[in-house]
Amino acid sequence: MAFELNAFLLEDIKRLIHHEEDAQLVTLFEDVHFADVAEILDEVNWDEAVYLVRLLDSEKTSEALMELDDDVRERLLESLTPKEIAEEIEEMDTDDAVDAIAELDEDIQQAVIEYIEDEEHAADIQEMLQYDEDSAGGLMAKELIKVKETWTVAGCVREMRRQAEEVTRVHSIYVVTKENVLIGRLSLKDLLTSDAKTKISEIYIPKVDAVNVNDQGEDVAKLMQKYDLEAIPVVDDEKKLLGRITIDDIVDFIKEEAEKDYQMAAGISQDVEADDSILQLTRARLPWLFLGLLGGIGAATIMGGFEDILEDYALLFFYTPLIAAMAGNVGVQSSAIIVQGLANDDVKGSIGNRLLKEMALAALNGLLLGLALFVFTALWYRGEPDSLNTALAISISLFAVIIMAGIIGTFIPLFLHKRGIDPAIATGPFITTSNDIFGILIYFWIAKLILFT
Repeated sequence: MAFELNAFLLEDIKRLIHHEEDAQLVTLFEDVHFADVAEILDEVNWDEAVYLVRLLDSEKTSEALMELDDDVRERLLESLTPKEIAEEIEEMDTDDAVDAIAELDEDIQQAVIEYIEDEEHAADIQEMLQYDEDSAGGLMAKELIKVKETWTVAGCVREMRRQAEEVTRVHSIYVVTKENVLIGRLSLKDLLTSDAKTKISEIYIPKVDAVNVNDQGEDVAKLMQKYDLEAIPVVDDEKKLLGRITIDDIVDFIKEEAEKDYQMAAGISQDVEADDSILQLTRARLPWLFLGLLGGIGAATIMGGFEDILEDYALLFFYTPLIAAMAGNVGVQSSAIIVQGLANDDVKGSIGNRLLKEMALAALNGLLLGLALFVFTALWYRGEPDSLNTALAISISLFAVIIMAGIIGTFIPLFLHKRGIDPAIATGPFITTSNDIFGILIYFWIAKLILFT
């Protein structure tokens, strides 16, 4: 039966904490999954959450902590002593341990590492803290199963049993030389069906995909997706085996990157959460809002330069929001497709070919939308002076604006990508604002050209 946190259970937990009924609390949480423990930690108040973390077994709370949002976990850990944090860290795999400890101040990090009793675990954490968090080194875990090519099957099985005690899930068995150079992988079937005296060098599979410790997380994700891998080994420049990256780590990485891109596309310049402070949220949102303000001022200035045509053709003013909205929509559509293609490595060929394709698509959409707008305007304002010419001017302007927006929405993310800048920045207010300005300029310029000629 699935766990369900209801008001009665939550109130019971709070009551037991208030009366310090530790034995009853331990019994209550004995069969509760760590993910459900994390849910409870989210629901109780701060002091109660700290009380539970200190009370319950670190084997359970350490996994629960990794289920919490980064900000919540950081605050909880900062409420513990370095020794208490070390007890939690010792129960985590190295990749999770590094994620948790990296959020702390450097002086606290060092104090925590000194309290970790497992010297090898502490050394692994210190090593991994040196890598960029978005690199293969920052994503990998040191826990894995590796065997040497010189071992026999019998010796290999004994050693694997010892190593497996430290590994939560065995995805692959890696084969290395005496110098720890990765040379292949071992099939479990081959291991089980081979004679006990057979050398590993006779049965291992020499083909194995691996990533360099300095490779970027995006490249690792693409490789694992391409070959449908559950885990991939990480090596250094000398091909020595350092660790492995599992699919759950890559899924978490992709999720974090998607959240960043989504916020950037929405005009939020920093990684923020809904419960962050007003000051933090303001710093994240204000730059793009200010850009939108400048764009609006620019559009108003452009319209001010066409006062003469607005005086004679007031109808043009009422279509200004439509032109601006269509320019923004088309630009965001084009940029979103390009950014998605770049993220999935699906955008091939030259920028010129991509622009030509987008121009053809925009021209077709613009033609159909322009014709629809022409028919609507001509019929709605029939009988008005020069209604057909006005409808023609508005429709041709829409056609031109859609083509322009498609080109900008395609070119800017491609250009940013070529310059090593995250193209997701082009899918939000940046594209919308630039298309608003250019769209308004093209709209009034074409309208003036047609109506005043």
